[in-house]
Amino acid sequence: MRWLRQFGLLALLSAATLVMLIPVIWAVLTSLKNPVDAFTIPPTLIFKPTLQYHYEIWFEKGFWTFLVNSLIIVFFTIVISVPIGTMAAYALSRIQTRQTRTLLFGLLAVRMFPHMLLALPFFVVARFLHLFDTYLVMVLALVAINQPFTIWLMRSFFVDVPIELDEAARMDGCTLWQTFIRIIVPVVRPGVVVTSLFSFLLAYNEFLFALVLTGTRTKTLPVAISEYGGEDITYWSLSAAGAVGIMLPILIFMIFAQRHLIRGLTFGAVKG
Repeated sequence: MRWLRQFGLLALLSAATLVMLIPVIWAVLTSLKNPVDAFTIPPTLIFKPTLQYHYEIWFEKGFWTFLVNSLIIVFFTIVISVPIGTMAAYALSRIQTRQTRTLLFGLLAVRMFPHMLLALPFFVVARFLHLFDTYLVMVLALVAINQPFTIWLMRSFFVDVPIELDEAARMDGCTLWQTFIRIIVPVVRPGVVVTSLFSFLLAYNEFLFALVLTGTRTKTLPVAISEYGGEDITYWSLSAAGAVGIMLPILIFMIFAQRHLIRGLTFGAVKG
């Protein structure tokens, strides 16, 4: 009966995975089809694949420049947001007071604000300071809206680290900074990787702030791809090719971070 239960669970998970992958598979197939094949009813499953739309969108339409813009913004967002969030989360995990809880719920409330409520003030400030269509304003905006999430997520990892580890390090002569850098951070390294991954996804997929705060020089991939589609069916193959291309940096990042990602997601799940 045990093997039957395991087989049923495996089949259920495989079916759920297949359902979640259907949009991705459909996008890949659409990007390889000509519009005449992409819009047939019933769908055409046997067709002559073409890479024309992938070449057109990345080289003829210059989408690689938008990819570079997205990666620059994401890189500096992670470099600023994760270290600040890690230090703040460590302090908030070790200081247990009523003021700490108030601050944490205040950060959560800020994260719950509608993005449109924050995008318009950022736009006004960017115009006033002549920062519109610059990497700086996008990085500052993304750090501001994602910092509460980073702090909350990292705090959950620090809470699982026993405070006795800090006390032992101080007894051995470590300063507070040395305890944090040399003892605590290596323990929660998987959590840092997980937080970096989610910060990457939040910044990389951000559309509203990029739409409001960027122009021709710093336009990101989500904004660029949104310009294709609508009534002209030839744009659908281009949109699908762009969507497939957008997923590649995320896929590459997750492949390299897979080991730490699995450890981070299960960090603190088993206590001995």
